[in-house]
Amino acid sequence: MKMRKQRDGTRLYLNLSLTGYSVLYLAILIPDLSRSHPLLLPDLSAFADFRHFLAQEVYDMSGARLALTLCVTKAREGSEADLDALERMFQKLGFESTLKRDPTAQQFQEELDKFQQAMDARTDPISCSFVVLMAHGSEGYLKGEDEKMAKLDDLFEVLNNKNCQALKAKPKVYIVQACRGEQRDPGEIVGGSEIRMIIKDSPQTIPTYTDALHVYSTVEGYISYRHDKEGSCFIQTLVEVFTERKGHILELLTEVTRRMAEAELVQEGEARKVNPEIQSTLRKRLYLQ
Repeated sequence: MKMRKQRDGTRLYLNLSLTGYSVLYLAILIPDLSRSHPLLLPDLSAFADFRHFLAQEVYDMSGARLALTLCVTKAREGSEADLDALERMFQKLGFESTLKRDPTAQQFQEELDKFQQAMDARTDPISCSFVVLMAHGSEGYLKGEDEKMAKLDDLFEVLNNKNCQALKAKPKVYIVQACRGEQRDPGEIVGGSEIRMIIKDSPQTIPTYTDALHVYSTVEGYISYRHDKEGSCFIQTLVEVFTERKGHILELLTEVTRRMAEAELVQEGEARKVNPEIQSTLRKRLYLQ
């Protein structure tokens, strides 16, 4: 948004140039400016329409932001580097962050249940949640510290629009750093894949499973990679993009995918490729900064 002030007698004029999402800031700031300055402005009813439009298109992020990280560090060298990076990201993005190390399979479920109960008990508004799950795994399951398996679908159920009132119609983002199979991708000389996101208009009632975003470190059936000292390519790239760039979250995840697709990993002397998989039922754009 570009602003230029000029004087004409005793009146102060404000010339506005709107590009891209600067209208978001304009719609928020104009009512406050009009009360505190003798500005000559356009009909503010137009900006009320903008505010209504934005309420339909963009998630309100003015409330609390809560994050829960559940990480198995046992036999997962490099996971501490990922935890450090995530903590930096959550601090920069204004999240209240909770960390549980080395949960058993049952504790994965219990910690999600406690997270949900704590949110529903709060009296202040909550804008969104992040849940980061890091462990060994297979398709649809995570391995707890006790070597038993936790089912991902059961974990995702806890915060859906039916079971968590505090997050009803609010964005719920899941970051999953775990293998989803045993296959390895050597890469292709030319080619790529596009992950399509479908975001539907908001109805008067909403489905149980909307407003969720699942981001997996690899695609179904493939393993996920992690460096013994530097952590995982997925978590490190995600934190780098989320802290350095601005834009709605699907735009940021596209950049994460691009960077990971361009990177080449070497395992046991063999070149490997890996890319995240993104599953979205978000109904609006989600901006973290």
